[in-house]
Amino acid sequence: LLLEHEEEQPQYSNIPQSKQGSVPLEAAMLQPLPMEHLFSAPAVQYLLPILGETPSGEPPDPKKCSPREYLEFYIFPVLLPGLAALLQEAEKEKCFEGKRTKFIPSDFLTEWLYNKNPKRKDESFTELFSIPFVKDWLKDHPRPPIPLSLLLSEEEASILIQSFWRGYRVRCDSEIQELRQWQKKLREEKHITEVVKKFWTKQEAK
Repeated sequence: LLLEHEEEQPQYSNIPQSKQGSVPLEAAMLQPLPMEHLFSAPAVQYLLPILGETPSGEPPDPKKCSPREYLEFYIFPVLLPGLAALLQEAEKEKCFEGKRTKFIPSDFLTEWLYNKNPKRKDESFTELFSIPFVKDWLKDHPRPPIPLSLLLSEEEASILIQSFWRGYRVRCDSEIQELRQWQKKLREEKHITEVVKKFWTKQEAK
């Protein structure tokens, strides 16, 4: 049995033999293995289908075909273009430039696949939150609101920051500080808040 096992093992001619005929473990590990021994099947079998291209020939019965045929004829022709569109949209949303972004890849891909479904080719575009199964899911699994920092563009955020800074610098002025102190004292002495509240109460009663 040992002799049969040794005959079945692949022979590597590029591994140096020692004088006794045995190979040291370190020498065997450092020698590169021939690539033809790493792949038992031709490289052609590992090629991915062309983007969005349906294989030639008659489409097989989806209920009787093999998993590979089902993927090549019914899944990849739609899924691969969707993934390509997803990467393009992610680049537009600058997802590769920062860690945080409002872009949700699964949302985009769900909307894209739903609208690109061949069964809906004559129907109008449907937004993500108008898709029936999405609406049903969100009823039981509501999402938290997206932070304002992710919704604002860089230009809008810069305008808000600059506006806050200018207001802060104005409030630090000595004359403005004096005016604010006078207003605060006036509100406390004259009970301005209570007066305004009573005024609106009378107005609503009318």
